[in-house]
Amino acid sequence: MAQNSEQSLLILQRLLADGDAEALRERHRPRLPEEQPLPPRFRHSAAKTPEAIEARRTILREQGIAIDQLCGSDDRMDPETLEGNIENYVGLAQVPVGIVGPLRVNGAFASGDFYVPMATTEGALVASYQRGAQVVNQAGGCTASCLTESVIRSPCFVFDRAATAGAFLAQVLQQIDELKQAVESTSRHCRLLNLRPSLLGKELYLILEFFPGDASGQNMVTLATEAVCRTILERNSVTPTRWYIEGNLSGDKKATMLAFLSARGKKTIAECVLPEPLVRRYLHTTPEAMFRYWQISVLGGIQSGSIGVHGHYANALAAIFIACGQDVACVAEASVGATRMDLTDDGELYVSVTLPNVICGTVGGGTHLPTARECLQMLGCVGEGTAPKLAEIIAATVLSGEVSIIGSMSAGDFAQAHASYGRKKKS
Repeated sequence: MAQNSEQSLLILQRLLADGDAEALRERHRPRLPEEQPLPPRFRHSAAKTPEAIEARRTILREQGIAIDQLCGSDDRMDPETLEGNIENYVGLAQVPVGIVGPLRVNGAFASGDFYVPMATTEGALVASYQRGAQVVNQAGGCTASCLTESVIRSPCFVFDRAATAGAFLAQVLQQIDELKQAVESTSRHCRLLNLRPSLLGKELYLILEFFPGDASGQNMVTLATEAVCRTILERNSVTPTRWYIEGNLSGDKKATMLAFLSARGKKTIAECVLPEPLVRRYLHTTPEAMFRYWQISVLGGIQSGSIGVHGHYANALAAIFIACGQDVACVAEASVGATRMDLTDDGELYVSVTLPNVICGTVGGGTHLPTARECLQMLGCVGEGTAPKLAEIIAATVLSGEVSIIGSMSAGDFAQAHASYGRKKKS
C-alpha cells in the first residue's frame, strides 16, 4: 500500500526512536541462544498432574510473571478433565458472560424461547443484542433454517505433469464407494458426502465434503481425510511425487469466497419481518431509514472488498463460541455472510441473515467443559441431533444484532450507546 509523506515520516521516527540506523540494526540482530541464553522453557507436555502444573507455574513466577488470577479459579475444574484440550496447562482465563433473552426462534430445529449466553468484554454488546431480541420477539420471533451440514478438507497430490494427474483422478473417481467405507471406519458419525476435483497444472486438489454429526468436525475430518488419502494411494497404480493432507483449498479458519460457493459448516438462514410501529418504538427510527442505511453499508462493503456484507456477525459468533466451548478461531470463516433488508408493500422491514459457514458442535472439543456444558444446557443443545439447533440459535442471535446495529446507525445513536455502556463510570 502506498504511504503518504506524513505516514512515511512517522514510520521512520518509530524505527529510529532510540538512535540511528546502526542502533536499529543492532536491535534487529538475531541473538542465538549460545550468545544470550533463553529463559527456562516449557517442555511440550499434556500432563495435568498437580506436580506438572506447579512446575510450569514456578517457571513463570521465577521470571517475575504474576499469575495469581490465572491460578485462582483452579478449584472450579479438575485439570485432568482438560485432556485433549490444552498443553502446558497453567490456569484459566475468565471472560464475563451476559445473557441475551428471551429470544423467540421459530426454527426447523430450534423452536422456542431461548436465553443465549454471550462471553465478552465489550461494553454495550449484550445490551445491543438484547434490544434486537426484544424487537424480534415483539414481531413474533424469527424463522431459522439450518439447510446443509458439511465440513471440507482439500488434500493435494502433486505429479510431474497434468496428464499424469488426470490419470490418477480417473482411478480415484472409480473408488468412491471404497473411500466412503474408509471414512466410516474412522468414526461412526462421519460420512463422505461428496468429492470434487480441482486441477491446477500438475497439482490435483480433492475437495472432500464430510458430514460430521453433532461435532464441529475439524479433527474428525482430518482423520477421515488421512484414511481417504491412504486408501487412494494403496489402490491407485499412478503414484504422485508427493501429497499433502490439506492443500489450503478448504477455507479452514479463513474468510474466503468458498463460503458462498459451498457450505463449510452449517449453512443457516434467519429472517423476520418488523412492522413500522415496532421499529419506531424500540429502535427510534423507521423501516425506510434502516433500509436506506443498509444500502449504504452494502456500497461501503463493496468498496472495501468485503467477502459478504453485514454489520458485525463476528461479535455474536465469538461471544457464543467462547461461552459454549466452540473453536473460536472458526469465527474467521463463520463470520462470512450477508445481511439482506427489503421494504414490503405494507411498509414493513424484511431482514435476513445468511451464514454459510457456521462451524459449531454440541459434542467434542471444549463442549464437555463445565461452563460450556452449562451454557449448552441453557440452550437445550445437549444430546444427539442438537448441532443444527445450536446453529439456528446462533443465526437468530446474529439477526438480533444486525437489527439493533442497523437501527442504531440509521437513528444516529450508535456513538451515544457506546458512550453509555462501553465506558467505565468515573468514580
